[in-house]
Amino acid sequence: TSFALKYTVKTLFLGQMLSLFICGTAVTSQSLAKNCNVNTPMLQSFINYCLLFLVYTMTLAFRKDGDSLLTILKRKWWKYILLGLVDVEANYTTVKAYQYTTLTSVQLLDCFGIPVLMALSWFILHARYKLIHFIAVAVCLLGVGTMVGADILAGRKDGEGSNVVIGDVLVLLGASLYAISNVSEEYIVKNLSRVEFLGMVGLFGTIISSLQLAIVEHRDIANIQWNWKVALLFLAFAVCMFGLYSFMPLVIKVTSATSVNLGILTADLYSLFFGIFLFGYKFSVLYLLSFVVIMVGFILYCSTPTRTAEPGSTNLPLAASTGFDNFALKIEENHRETHPGSSLNLPTSDHED
Repeated sequence: TSFALKYTVKTLFLGQMLSLFICGTAVTSQSLAKNCNVNTPMLQSFINYCLLFLVYTMTLAFRKDGDSLLTILKRKWWKYILLGLVDVEANYTTVKAYQYTTLTSVQLLDCFGIPVLMALSWFILHARYKLIHFIAVAVCLLGVGTMVGADILAGRKDGEGSNVVIGDVLVLLGASLYAISNVSEEYIVKNLSRVEFLGMVGLFGTIISSLQLAIVEHRDIANIQWNWKVALLFLAFAVCMFGLYSFMPLVIKVTSATSVNLGILTADLYSLFFGIFLFGYKFSVLYLLSFVVIMVGFILYCSTPTRTAEPGSTNLPLAASTGFDNFALKIEENHRETHPGSSLNLPTSDHED
């Protein structure tokens, strides 16, 4: 239907917006490391968490409707400490892996997070997938394989890495931590609120990353040769990372963590395209082919809604949404089954968190 087509196109567009934010963080980080000899991933993350704290944690502190900051902390402080720890370590572990292994290995092994994410969604969010969803994931992973092949044929000099085994383990660990963080994010933004998620991540992310920053990177920070270029790159990284964190919950709320992670597989491709001009990477037609393949898999996944199994007795609050990943698409299907031939006018939300 035209509604399903518009929904898929919208989801596709939103996913690529996230990919561009991720591309921005990758390009600025690589520019800092290669061109400015600055390798401070925790400092970069700390700046982002501070921005989240100033915007969203302060919003929680002063908002009048809904649970206040103190109320949330009294009820769920230990849960958000764990979430903040997972999020901080996911960021740090993934960036750190680049020091040990090759970019090709990072691209390939990072896909490990998708089956982990689907498994967590199955058990925690009660998502139930159809055959087409597994086919779609396989198509997306095929596209990533094509990208890796293009990377090798183009003769990219990634280096062998100082310890490839350690690097590969770090990538797998980072992918798993991201999967846990994304599933937690999907549950919170669909059942509670986007502002609560970002506010709590901003609060505990700032605290945890500041402690880790003081322990791990204090010498690297002291050795930074500050100039306008370094400051501009830090600013660009912070803007892209803050945009990614702020925008991703909005996309997850209307789709799912799995579909979002499939959509952002193109982020590495965008980074490679920028690298052609900035770092002298060689171009390969296979890059374009891999982009098309990933997009086909992503569209296949979004074209069919997943269903949610009825959860058993649980202490967790019930979802306020319809229980479907692609819930807008499913609302239309249910409406047409009940009222055949009628058109759908989706209600608009009275407020948005």
